[in-house]
Amino acid sequence: MLIDNVKSFVLTEKSSRLCEMNNRYTLDVDLRLTKPQIRQFVEKAFNVKVIAVNTHRPPRKKRRLGSSQGYKTQYKRAIVTLDKKDSIDLFSETINGFFIEN
Repeated sequence: MLIDNVKSFVLTEKSSRLCEMNNRYTLDVDLRLTKPQIRQFVEKAFNVKVIAVNTHRPPRKKRRLGSSQGYKTQYKRAIVTLDKKDSIDLFSETINGFFIEN
């Protein structure tokens, strides 16, 4: 199921600025998802029109535990641009329940 591959919305200063000014929303998704799959998920789940999907893979971060060293798991970050008349309410109970239940 597609919802299993979408991890969460990203809420940072930069992503909230993108939300307010450009109507862009940032998601962390699985590495295997493609742009058309991300577009399809957002359009179906939130009933909005997606204009563009930009993705990138941030560099892996090192983690240490004692003398052993490893890396955090890698992920893909997607920035989804919506139509000007559409928006997603990130702080509503329906979205929080949507990600918790699935």
